[in-house]
Amino acid sequence: MSEAFYSHPRLYDLMFPGGGPAVDFYRAEADRQGGRVLELGCGTGHKLIPIASDGHPCVGLDFSSEMLAEAQRKANERGVAVEWTQGDMRAFDLGRTFDFVFITANSLLHLHEAEDLVSCFQSVRRHLAPGARFVFDVFNPSVHMLAEADGVRRTRESLSFMDPARGNVSVDVAEIYDAAAQVTRGTWHLSTDSEPDFVVAPLEIRSIFPQELPLLVSLGGLRLVERFGGWSGQPFAMDAPLQLCICEPA
Repeated sequence: MSEAFYSHPRLYDLMFPGGGPAVDFYRAEADRQGGRVLELGCGTGHKLIPIASDGHPCVGLDFSSEMLAEAQRKANERGVAVEWTQGDMRAFDLGRTFDFVFITANSLLHLHEAEDLVSCFQSVRRHLAPGARFVFDVFNPSVHMLAEADGVRRTRESLSFMDPARGNVSVDVAEIYDAAAQVTRGTWHLSTDSEPDFVVAPLEIRSIFPQELPLLVSLGGLRLVERFGGWSGQPFAMDAPLQLCICEPA
């Protein structure tokens, strides 16, 4: 589950500041569905806090207590009420149903085994109210992208950030792709000039290929209604950067 990667929520938010079209998309989906909202793998609340600020009753579930503590702090700062709960998206029971459930930002890909993905979808299915929808987004793997995971440590310039406490922070990543497991196994290094590698954390992410995705969804008691290739609703194509999936109970 790559727990160590998420034990630094303040740095995570600086590296991945959120906002943009993904937040707009999920806010619009929550408004369209109405009612109660559940986010699995909610992290520090990048998307759930704006949805809650729109007036929706919201619950956020995450495996990391550190990320949830930061989410609570941010919600309090904005004066927004959200119920945060620690749990495992593979098997959870919140004792109620929701009108809109979502998993975003590749959080689903922390589940590496097909059985775990199906178990997650089954848990989601049990929490869907009549007429509810389940939406998730995962990247669309490409042979070129996976071939680049050669174990060489490289700087990710686009992820470098300014930390008020440390100054400029560079982000290096070394990854290899385990084809048998469909898992990219990486090590992330955060450094400053004076503190090289002050954070070194593993991150392992599964690939879900387009043809297997509908089968996994169906085994979980769900039906893939639509699949988009981007946040503006463009049709999914094999060269699309992501798989944005709209599901309903089967």
